[in-house]
Amino acid sequence: MKELSLHILDVSENGIQAGADRVRIAVEEARPDNRLRIVIEDNGRGISPDLLRNVTDPFYTTRTTRRVGLGLSLLESAARHCNGSMRVDSVEGRGTKVIAEFEYDHIDRAPLGDMTGTLMSLIIGYPEVAFEYVHRVDDCRFEMKTPEIENMFDGRPVTDPDVFQKLRQILTDISGRIQSIKNHPG
Repeated sequence: MKELSLHILDVSENGIQAGADRVRIAVEEARPDNRLRIVIEDNGRGISPDLLRNVTDPFYTTRTTRRVGLGLSLLESAARHCNGSMRVDSVEGRGTKVIAEFEYDHIDRAPLGDMTGTLMSLIIGYPEVAFEYVHRVDDCRFEMKTPEIENMFDGRPVTDPDVFQKLRQILTDISGRIQSIKNHPG
């Protein structure tokens, strides 16, 4: 995948397909430590220990709609190619946590990509799911939670045009502030 945000989209959708109604996405850009960390947590059905052993095998899947499950194996490969790692922690009935780490300035690391587009796709595609997005760049932290945004609009759903516009503006502002920090460190 050309952007890490597409991996985030894929892993998040896997959790939702596994029954999650809450997904937390955290991106940590620790430039002094030369580390990029992505954590995606859900409260879906989780993965059995037997399946967990094979979760990054590209030729193993439990899906019936396609023969292979490439998502996690591609993310793991991307991380390893950038002197990083990936692990999947899961408890049946409680959910799954995927943690991928990359060497931040590795020449082969894909860019993070369009997080606003990825998040908007998830939020509008799955309005019944509560999403939390946390993005850290060094010591700066940005956060967005869909339930809090809906509460700002007296419980109206994210599919409401006013809520949708506010949500897009919040994510666009976060993206702009992150880019500003990256362009003007210190």
